Amino acid sequence: MSDESGTERYLRLTVELTVEVQDIGALQAAALKEINHPEADLDDDERREQAEMVSADDSGATALQWLIEPDHVLGLIEHVEQIEPREAVLGVEPSEGPSEEDDEHDHDHDHDH
Repeated sequence: MSDESGTERYLRLTVELTVEVQDIGALQAAALKEINHPEADLDDDERREQAEMVSADDSGATALQWLIEPDHVLGLIEHVEQIEPREAVLGVEPSEGPSEEDDEHDHDHDHDH
C-alpha cells in the first residue's frame, strides 16, 4: 500500500525477544503440527526434513521459528493500521538467558510518546 502521492515508504522493524522454554516437548509438538498442516506449503520431503530438524533441535529454536507469524509481530504495534508486511526474515537462536540489561528493564514496554 502506498500513500496518496504515490511514494512508498518502507521501515525495517527489528525485535529482540528472549523467551524461556518451559516445555520443549509441547513446543516441538506444536511446530510439528504446523509442519504437517495440509495448508503448509511443503512437499513430503520438505515436511520430513523440517520435522527431523525440529525434533533434533534440543534448544527449541527451530520449533519456535515455525510458530512465529510476522503478522502477529505487527500486531504488537498499537494505533497503526495503515501498514502492510512486505518481507519477513526471522532468526531464532539459543540464548544463555536474559542479559543483564534485560533484567534491569524487565517488562519495560511503556514508552512516552
